[in-house]
Amino acid sequence: MKALQFSKTGDLAALTVVERPTPTPAAGEVLVQVKAAGLNPSDVKNVLGRFPYTTLPRIPGRDFAGVVVEGPSALIGQAVWGTGKDLGFYRDGAHAGYLTLPTEGVARKPEALSFVQAASLGVPYTTAWDALQRTGVAAGTRLLVIGANGAVGSAAIALANVLGARVLAAVRRPEQARLLREQGVEVVVLEQPEALAGEVNAVFSAGAEVIFDTTGHWVPAAVPALAVFGRLAIIAAPLDGHVQLPALALYRKGGSVVGVNSLLYSSAECARMLNQFGQYFDQGLLPLPRDLQETPLVEGLLSYAQVNDGSSAKVVLIP
Repeated sequence: MKALQFSKTGDLAALTVVERPTPTPAAGEVLVQVKAAGLNPSDVKNVLGRFPYTTLPRIPGRDFAGVVVEGPSALIGQAVWGTGKDLGFYRDGAHAGYLTLPTEGVARKPEALSFVQAASLGVPYTTAWDALQRTGVAAGTRLLVIGANGAVGSAAIALANVLGARVLAAVRRPEQARLLREQGVEVVVLEQPEALAGEVNAVFSAGAEVIFDTTGHWVPAAVPALAVFGRLAIIAAPLDGHVQLPALALYRKGGSVVGVNSLLYSSAECARMLNQFGQYFDQGLLPLPRDLQETPLVEGLLSYAQVNDGSSAKVVLIP
């Protein structure tokens, strides 16, 4: 089978197209023929050496959709999707024609999603779902999503709408705000950090019960916008890993900070999440992905470079 593989880290030049034998599943595993595989920024960072626990040589790729071709009889021929912390890091991932993983690491693909659409959603949607669940977002929750135009932010808004939350989006550019407003989303434009609390309170008079900062850059400004006993979820941080947290203001509000890291969850744990919210696609409650960039797997090296250069296109590799 064709696969992308790297044997050292630090440079995308280490990633090459190789010919590998089709893997053989062990006891308790399935063999999946990969129909489509998402390309996430973390896949690129993996090749660049940002994850010290990655073992080499390694086929990268966390998100996939495909068909089970070996495993329990009840699963053979089933369309499945998945993601997880193990794939691409300490077991071979999805940027190949086939992959093996634990039987419980696959979830039934929603019928409403094509293979390409399903492969584009794993990391963004499990990250957003984890953030909303761990911060207690439910019907009526006043939720602010910072960086709402990104993949995780968009997923958070879609899932929060299904849960019945009151959603306020925050983005940097007026054109991003315009697109969200056309979708019926209430929006504030991020300008001066000190103005954020006033803008949020103009919409949520008692502040936001939950703030999900998908950028990592608005944590200091977000704390004053929190409601009493509010929860602040974060998934990223500046390059040096440090922010100035106004701890006194957080303490006085009884607020809490929740770190959200999708790489804490195995493929089996992610499959349970996918099963929890995947039904919403078939019920017509979640939007179907659009504007996906399909690229042949053998041309994936260029796609890795584009993502590393900051491209916002959602790339799906096709073996």
